[in-house]
Amino acid sequence: MNTNKVSAEVEPSIDWVERTRALAPRIAEASDRTEREGKVPQDVMTAMHAAQLFRASLPGSMGGGEASALELTQMCEIVASADASTAWCLGQALGCCWSAAYTAPEIAREMFGPANAVLAWGPPDPKSKAIKVDGGYRVTGEWRFGSGSRNATWVGGHSMVYEDETTRAVDAKGRPVMRTMLMPIDSVRRIDVWQVIGLRGTGSDNYAVDNLFVPEAYTTWRDSQPDRTEFGPLYSIPLLTVYGMMFSGLALGIARSALNDFIDLAKVKGPPGGPMLRDNAVIQAGVATANAQILSSRIFLHETISEHWDVLSAAETPSLELRARLRLAITYAMNQAREAVNFAFQAAGTNAIFEANPFERRMRDIHAVSAQGQSHISNYEPVGQVFLGLEPEGHRV
Repeated sequence: MNTNKVSAEVEPSIDWVERTRALAPRIAEASDRTEREGKVPQDVMTAMHAAQLFRASLPGSMGGGEASALELTQMCEIVASADASTAWCLGQALGCCWSAAYTAPEIAREMFGPANAVLAWGPPDPKSKAIKVDGGYRVTGEWRFGSGSRNATWVGGHSMVYEDETTRAVDAKGRPVMRTMLMPIDSVRRIDVWQVIGLRGTGSDNYAVDNLFVPEAYTTWRDSQPDRTEFGPLYSIPLLTVYGMMFSGLALGIARSALNDFIDLAKVKGPPGGPMLRDNAVIQAGVATANAQILSSRIFLHETISEHWDVLSAAETPSLELRARLRLAITYAMNQAREAVNFAFQAAGTNAIFEANPFERRMRDIHAVSAQGQSHISNYEPVGQVFLGLEPEGHRV
């Protein structure tokens, strides 16, 4: 499909959290350009690649960082405190690195070997067709939400598999078979549809192919054990759960920055000759409550991720109750983060509505983040079922 020079491997013993924190000021300084250009600017991408942030979740066997789940969550939180769109692109790309653990090592090295490697993908396209042919598939489809695809080197298309033009492939239980088609960016047609309220800098375009041949070796499927080639604890976490961890950290990062900016404003804003906002009892109580929302949900999230990681690191299977608590921690953190941002925006008054101030973008971004299914209140239902001793119905935890 494509040959590239392999880059140097990630250096050992990286403190991913500190390395990410060191880049946060540069990411924040570029946030206006990120918003305006609809993608992470090239100089910021160059700096992130130089710091190897996009390699943090790659397998160690191929020169990646194979960071812990908590480190990945914290990385997204730190970057989101600087710019939410950049954090979203990083989080999406780190999740896409799971494909390196579910493809042949030589394919993974081809995709992720170059220093500027980024794989992007969106959700499955139910109308896509990957028709089985000799040696692979003939693929036609259009996929949405290709976050980070404007800076990507490869894209993935989650596709319905067909035996022929009209016959859908099914597994032994009669369920539709799906595969992810891994395609070089120059083999797809990008479609600019990203005119949105928030996360504007993610450039989450549509992308399409028409009758493209994809060899079998360049296909995979998330969490498919027959495809698995890496067996560390990181790749035992279901991919959707990994995205939930990172997105919840991201939401908390937005909330912390919004609240900190409001606290700075409250110290200087007030009527001529009158008290500052910080002297208002309602504001004082609101700041305390918003801090509690962020701090408590962050501790709950981090503790649960750590407990989950310890179980996997011991080569054990997380219990249903632990998986339910993790799902609860993810959804709760995202919702509490949104409430904290809502407070900061409302309490800032007219200062919040001007683009020159930091509040309106964070308000738009947190609501775009909250539109993602990881934060939907329906996630509480299967968690409650587990806590009540029931089998969760129609949901994964």
